[in-house]
Formats: sequence, structure tokens, C-alpha cells
Amino acid sequence: MAFLNAMNISASGLTAQRARLDVTAENISNSSTTRTESGDPYRRRMVVFEPRNEGSFQEIFSRAAKGKYSGQQGVVVSEIIEDDSPFKSVYEPTHPDADENGYVMMPNVDLLKETIDGMEASRAYDANVTAFNAIKAMATKGLEVGR
Repeated sequence: MAFLNAMNISASGLTAQRARLDVTAENISNSSTTRTESGDPYRRRMVVFEPRNEGSFQEIFSRAAKGKYSGQQGVVVSEIIEDDSPFKSVYEPTHPDADENGYVMMPNVDLLKETIDGMEASRAYDANVTAFNAIKAMATKGLEVGR
């Protein structure tokens, strides 16, 4: 049932891109959070993807060519890491978190980057939906052949 493997691959992509969209939305919503539980400004988070393959590409290709590969394929979110880039310093002396010189440390979130990342994740999500629907349509047509 190769089409089920293809559906699983698309489904893993959907799940991974949804996680990426969630993290992007969290970054945007916290783009002006100057104090977290730790006392520091919010630090941008990023999603790290990892292939869900077993072995190198050559090993997987060799086993697939022999019809002996049935392992899990696709992508998974391996971790969500924090961006270590420096915080932005903004002069705002009336802000409650301003230091003695009137500067506030703002999160290292760039709204343009987050918007582009969100658009990219949305397009990848749409591509996986399209692939999933194409696989489903092919399976349906295959079942209709037997009628």
C-alpha cells in the first residue's frame, strides 16, 4: 500500500508546518513583550525539522528499489529552539521596564521575518494538502477501476 506511505508523508508535513505556523504566531503576538517570567524580554523561537528516515539516502533508495523498504518517512519537529540574537534597545524613558538611561530591551522578533516565515509555512502546508488530495484522488480512481 504505497499510497498510504505517501499519505503519511504528506500528513507529517501538515503537522510540522502547523507547528511552524503556531510558533510564528506566538513570535508575532509576543513581539512587544518586554518582560517574561524570567525577567528578560521575549526571545524569538524557531522550529527545527528533521527527516523521519531510517538510514542514509543511498540505503533507503537501495531498499526501496528492492521493494523491501517500509519504514517511516516524512518530517518531524525535532525541537523548538530560541534565537540567540541580541535584543533591540529602544529609547522609551516612560516605559515601566526602562533602565536608568531610558532604554528598554525589546524582543529580538522581526515582524518582517515572521511574516515571511508564516507565508512560507502556509504555502508548504497548502502544498501538502494538494499532494494529500492528489493521492486520495488516485486511490479513489484505482478503486473505481475494479467496478
